[in-house]
Amino acid sequence: MPKRISKSLIVNGATLVTEEAWNAELDRKHDQLVEWMRAQNMAGVLIRRHENIAWLTGGAVEVRVLTPNETGVASLLVTAAGKRYYFTTENEAPRLGDEEFGALDFEPVIFPWYEDETNAKAAKLAGGRLGSDAPAADQTSVNLFLLRASLGDAEIARYRWLGAQTAAATVETLKQVGPGQSEYDLEAMTAAALLKRGIQPSVYLYAVDQRILKYKHAVARGARLKEYGMLNLCSRKWGLAISITRFVHFGVLPAGLAERFHAAAQVNAALLDATCEGATSSQLFHVAQSAYAAQGYPGEEKFHHQGGPTGYWEREWLATPTGTESVVDNQAFAWNPSIRGGKVEDTVLLRDGKIENLTATPELPVIEATAGGNSYTAAGVLVK
Repeated sequence: MPKRISKSLIVNGATLVTEEAWNAELDRKHDQLVEWMRAQNMAGVLIRRHENIAWLTGGAVEVRVLTPNETGVASLLVTAAGKRYYFTTENEAPRLGDEEFGALDFEPVIFPWYEDETNAKAAKLAGGRLGSDAPAADQTSVNLFLLRASLGDAEIARYRWLGAQTAAATVETLKQVGPGQSEYDLEAMTAAALLKRGIQPSVYLYAVDQRILKYKHAVARGARLKEYGMLNLCSRKWGLAISITRFVHFGVLPAGLAERFHAAAQVNAALLDATCEGATSSQLFHVAQSAYAAQGYPGEEKFHHQGGPTGYWEREWLATPTGTESVVDNQAFAWNPSIRGGKVEDTVLLRDGKIENLTATPELPVIEATAGGNSYTAAGVLVK
């Protein structure tokens, strides 16, 4: 059988994913996609969204030039007959051929930059009913989330690296934070710490002092730090997304705020303990609802979403009162319970019934919480 990819994933001189393991991952995903499209009576699937391209290529390909875009400068076509193509323009083709697709088994389809022939050529090559994750006329809309929800070993290796490096960048930044710095300064410091590691920031929710207590989603607006600062961020690499939040306080931490952090950690523990294969969105929402009430904060869940599974999107779905989505094994989650300025958030992995924290920061204060007879840790506030 021909190789899907002819290289290993090397990061900082070390092999993170071997060529054999990478090929096994890509073979599994290809077979999974082809089997799925045949079951849907499709002749092919045109993949244009960046998260699905990253998933199918095992993180080997990044197609975005404009970072916020959902699509990029190339698309993929996989047919029910097993053929694999990538579509791009003449001006993008040299770099994509050298740096993105050169080691992969996709056949290039190239056209002028001023004539986007993707849809027409994809329809001709598929030769039948064509699905797409960004559908045009005569294409069937498809959602590939269920295919990418459960992570394989190679994906988990990449995810562990990304979680550890994002956590390290966050701690590095937190230790440099000081009174008088602006929320924009905090953003810039974190971005620099991530970018020098080859990691892309994707979300900044940075606030200081009263803005933390006042707003659940506080984007930076330039306020200058007096006592209390929050680094709330998401990062991306290889298509995978990490979420993490950490806090710093100058001077004695107010007792009420400390208590709310401990309560939020207990809600987080309840959610982690309930995150098991088959649990539904609705069940998890009601776990959070009950946990808030048990901590003396009934109704707190109404003020902000509690998080949900992550992976190739910052949140693939949210826990809601009537949600029907369900948890699968080897799925990543980012819960983010919060209580009036006190919040905990990490990215974790459910693997064989156990929770693994991908963004642990043991060099920072740790809050111990329990649920169901199990112990779960959360990050406390760094006090300076």
